[in-house]
Amino acid sequence: MFRIRTGPPTFGIVMSFSTIKEMPLKSLLLIALMVMSIPVSAQEAGPPVDRYRIGFQDTLEIQVFKHPELSLRVGVNPSGTIFIPRADGPIVAVCKTERELADEIAEIYRKFLRDPFVNVVVADQKSQSFGVIGSVEKPGTFYINRQVQLLELLSLAGGPNKEAGNRIIVARTGSSSACKKPGESDEALKFLTFRMRDVQEGRQSLWMRPGDVVSVLDADLVFVLGNVKKQGEVKMREPITLRQAIASAEGFSSAANRDRIRLLRQKGDTGEWEESIFSLKEIDTGKVRDPMLVPNDIVAVSEDRATSIILSLSRSISSSLFNLPIILAR
Repeated sequence: MFRIRTGPPTFGIVMSFSTIKEMPLKSLLLIALMVMSIPVSAQEAGPPVDRYRIGFQDTLEIQVFKHPELSLRVGVNPSGTIFIPRADGPIVAVCKTERELADEIAEIYRKFLRDPFVNVVVADQKSQSFGVIGSVEKPGTFYINRQVQLLELLSLAGGPNKEAGNRIIVARTGSSSACKKPGESDEALKFLTFRMRDVQEGRQSLWMRPGDVVSVLDADLVFVLGNVKKQGEVKMREPITLRQAIASAEGFSSAANRDRIRLLRQKGDTGEWEESIFSLKEIDTGKVRDPMLVPNDIVAVSEDRATSIILSLSRSISSSLFNLPIILAR
């Protein structure tokens, strides 16, 4: 008897040697066809596997079996080489796998050792890094000697801080390795965009490549001014409507005219502003759709002229800049 095993951790056909001897040739051919038809899921489990190649600044542990005097811990210098005992000169280490470098060292020692066994391990990987910048708790450069997904990299950076919005940009710099295959050109710089909530909830994911830089953007702002209880900026961590912006400003004050709410929006890069008038009653009854706001919109619950509102907001923003620390670069 035989059985087909398809579940994890392996799949295949299991049967005894005596069973195989007793089976006719036609049955063996049928089993072979069944094995070839078993589907293999390749890309779902993880990214393509590629052996790590030694890079600049890596630290290597070189062990020579039964010869501790030749074993050492050595760093890859800026020229990409290392020095080992009894070698005539420097040995190029960058762009080689641990096994390739071990074989090359063994070949050097074969001149005066019989069948040397050499093992090379990257003890400290610093040639391939990941950067996380922007609105996270612990921005910085991370050296990780294994494959990692975007969500885990964000967690290593402490996650988004209170200023973070919902947008993530991953700059794929094309510098995942200084080693190029023959005929391979440099990869062009690419930008990949993600929504923070989708990443946190598992709806979006990305296997990171060394050299990637993750930027968590600040939340965009809209401004609510005039006869509301709390004037000022409102952070847009998610798409927001005019009604929601007023609610974020804690609602209307007693002097508010709810049938004349003004929305000021800048027209591209022209510096000009366009004005739209909305009635809260018409929005609440469904006669008019609650408009979606875009970054830097101004919601004015006021009878002031548009130019006065914009100038007032500009002065408010400018005065706050004087409270910021001044840093001189040398």
